[in-house]
Amino acid sequence: MIRVRHALAKGAFRLDVDVEVPDTGVTGVFGPSGSGKTTLLRCIAGLERSAHDSGLPAHRRNVGYVFQRPALFPHLDVEANIRYGARRAASARVDADQVIDILGIGELLDRRPGTLSGGQAQRVAIAAALLRSPDLVLMDEPLASLDQARKDELLPYFDRLREELSIPVIYVSHEIDEISRLCDHLVVLDDGKVVAAGSLFDLLAFADVPQLGGGNAGVVLWGKPVDTEDGLTCFDFGDGDIWAPGDFTGESVALRLRIAANDVSICRERSSETTILNVLRATVEHVRDDDDATVIVRLRLGNQKLLARVTRRSVKRLVLKEGDRVFAQVKSVTVRRQAPTALLGR
Repeated sequence: MIRVRHALAKGAFRLDVDVEVPDTGVTGVFGPSGSGKTTLLRCIAGLERSAHDSGLPAHRRNVGYVFQRPALFPHLDVEANIRYGARRAASARVDADQVIDILGIGELLDRRPGTLSGGQAQRVAIAAALLRSPDLVLMDEPLASLDQARKDELLPYFDRLREELSIPVIYVSHEIDEISRLCDHLVVLDDGKVVAAGSLFDLLAFADVPQLGGGNAGVVLWGKPVDTEDGLTCFDFGDGDIWAPGDFTGESVALRLRIAANDVSICRERSSETTILNVLRATVEHVRDDDDATVIVRLRLGNQKLLARVTRRSVKRLVLKEGDRVFAQVKSVTVRRQAPTALLGR
């Protein structure tokens, strides 16, 4: 485990964090704007001096840092940019050819940063950080400056990095879909303090953290693709099947299914006259207030959890209470590739 302990006062804002995160995989740091996410990363990197700090200057900390906007030398080509960090590394723990292959930048090596797209430049910046052979990589909203097309281009490379490299990553984002896709562990910040920390899958499913409510509410399930029809793939998640857009039947591993609570509705009786394909038997496990108009209903699907964000009026109309047998209707899911790690058994 890695202990992250920093305290820092900046005007009216105070950061006060003391938390342990895994020394493997990707830890997400999530929270609203102004919660202290970037300040925390800067403290870890030595760019801000905090209480409990090691005292080492930033250049002596074996940490790779990926900023929101790529920090590259404009007068050097791509190869020189990524090799610059490697020359300063104490030991070559990361294979350059492997990183170049994972990030798909082999055809960019002789180009200058000014000729690259935003997604390409960010891949180069990530390669440069990794070739420092760091003990830890910090990523500060690396997709924030990109449009959706460039984000979609870059996300598969993040997937490969997580699956093929063993360097721990702390990944900051205020986008819950990014966090759900890329991370295994989660730290939630608000007003400079840790309000929750633990397994991403558990924190999302239990819906008792206000910062993970509202439009952020949702769960991650694991499903194995078993069939395809009409441009959809059927995923077996152990306690039922879910259909999702796309053909994933070529995948031999379980995939991660992100299901937002806003995309789940509840009914007492199953109807055959509906356009919704995913209708699952479920049990109401818990009902929690969300805001003045809505509640979050936690549903149990065998050993899995599902969240539905519905109106108070609907709960009253259906007289929903804990223990009730109902049907969950899932309107849509987002899918990302995920290797079958030990997290499957959690």
